[in-house]
Amino acid sequence: MKTLVPYLFFRGNCEEAMNYYKECLDGEITALQRFGDTEMPVDDDHKQKIMHGELKADGIQMMFSDGAPHKDITEGDNVQLNINIDSEEEQDRLFELLSEGGEVTMPLETTFWGARYGMLKDKFGIRWMLNCELGE
Repeated sequence: MKTLVPYLFFRGNCEEAMNYYKECLDGEITALQRFGDTEMPVDDDHKQKIMHGELKADGIQMMFSDGAPHKDITEGDNVQLNINIDSEEEQDRLFELLSEGGEVTMPLETTFWGARYGMLKDKFGIRWMLNCELGE
């Protein structure tokens, strides 16, 4: 079995983002390693930044990092995270939480493929697609 695990990089606010997604997804942070916890040479101001973090929530796994100090992080449109949800109530809850402080790019609506679907960009610039298959 293969699983796709998104790895998200942030500009110094990774820990804030992890806690935000933990609350939105009712998840658990299962791994957290700071740059200062490693033997990797980093400036003092980067030692408390997140080198690697993991979050698990009801079948979802995500990885996070503030990225290496010498690398620029660019928000882009080339990554979107799709969550398949089995209840409209949970879809509504997640859509509301994730869109807070962000931008709804497609409101939740019934689609031609038989699902209720919506898209948004959250306050960290991450793009989400929330899909809920409709019953017969």
